[in-house]
Amino acid sequence: MSCIVNERDKTSTVRIQPGWRLLRGVDHILEPLCFPEQPHATYSDDPACHPPGPHCGGAETLSCLFCSESLPLMHKDVLLKHLLLQHKLVIADVQLIAHLPKYLLYWKGRFLEQPITDFCSEIKTNSTGPVEKQERYFLLCDVLPEDRALREKLQQKRLEEVLEQQQKEREDRSFHRVCMFCNDEFTGNRSDLLNHMAHEHAFSVGLPDNIVYCDELLDTLQSKVDNLQCLYCEKTFKDKVTLKDHMRKKAHRRINANNRQYDRFYIINYLELGKTWEEVQSEDDRELLDDKDDDWSDWRACPVSAVCLFCDLRRDAMDDIYAHMKEVHDFDLQHLRAELNLRFYQQVKLVNFIRRQIHQNRCHACQGKFGCRGDVLRHLRERQHAMMLPPARTWNQPQYYFPTYENDALLCALSDSDGEESDGRAGEDGVPVIAEDLLDARLVKENSVLRNLLKPTT
Repeated sequence: MSCIVNERDKTSTVRIQPGWRLLRGVDHILEPLCFPEQPHATYSDDPACHPPGPHCGGAETLSCLFCSESLPLMHKDVLLKHLLLQHKLVIADVQLIAHLPKYLLYWKGRFLEQPITDFCSEIKTNSTGPVEKQERYFLLCDVLPEDRALREKLQQKRLEEVLEQQQKEREDRSFHRVCMFCNDEFTGNRSDLLNHMAHEHAFSVGLPDNIVYCDELLDTLQSKVDNLQCLYCEKTFKDKVTLKDHMRKKAHRRINANNRQYDRFYIINYLELGKTWEEVQSEDDRELLDDKDDDWSDWRACPVSAVCLFCDLRRDAMDDIYAHMKEVHDFDLQHLRAELNLRFYQQVKLVNFIRRQIHQNRCHACQGKFGCRGDVLRHLRERQHAMMLPPARTWNQPQYYFPTYENDALLCALSDSDGEESDGRAGEDGVPVIAEDLLDARLVKENSVLRNLLKPTT
């Protein structure tokens, strides 16, 4: 909502957008309502249920799969060496595991349940030599479906976290920084500074929408410049003037794409399991265009759950919501639809009307005002008002086309099975609608613009 003030007479005009409520004579809803996010389920023992940290910070520890050995994440190589020498275990493609601490914790639990031979490939060394000199090693890799699924789940969790972080950075207006090449200051959106460096100093780190953890990236670049280090070849120079001349003459006003230190700052490196940005960029899309049988098996839709009209209960299945409202609140929406012959948009207006009344602690039937929602629900139950509706002129109003809650999944599941909107006989107000391509030429008046179009040609 925005307020436009006329400086001449100091009057104001309020501009209302869908989802905002300004009603005369009743309680005002001055901001878009939105159901709270679904509470996170209790974390299970599956480590993939725990979102990984942005970069798997050094405070986390790595646990040995077989003993009590535990080391900080920064000593990853030491633990991997321990697994190899002490327990004869090799983990394939460790660098591609999105969250190694959770990965190790998962397999530590699984190895307590079943022997290692159930999961790992066995490799014998010196197989042709004496038996006493042979050693057995075990390989844990994503050829095992369970391991592959775990890696993909951890990858998906990390991607979700990175996208959430990127969205926060886009919306953050507290950003303040000085350009590392000049004294210009930038506040608000980070993209202003990145675009300034690209246009004014010919130094581009890529499109702002492709970058995440932008503050850390800028800190890294600033540290290199402060240490008189070229951002591309990373050579060190004696002073800033020499550094600037070098970067200008050698066209080194860019970062080194081969430096893996920068990978974590780009969204493309989080998109696919086991692929770097070079591999993603080099993929040939023509084979995708030639594939007529599209495979959507890896599509991950965001789960949508509907919320009860009267309480905070939410369910993924609409039948469960309807059954709950009928059993607990004595409200049968499907019965009302059939009894009153409600068309789709009338159902929309009714749902939005009831949502509005319950939000304002009112009875939707008698319009009685109460102190809290609990009092409203008691009143509905004691007076049996749940299935009672006020006159249609009260709720069948255009203002209730707009959802009371912007993320109301119940509206998406309303029935339109009667087909009254789609059979070409009547619209919302019962006005007959006739398709133009069904008009008979005899019905067209002499002065109609369709007359010449319908006249047979000779």
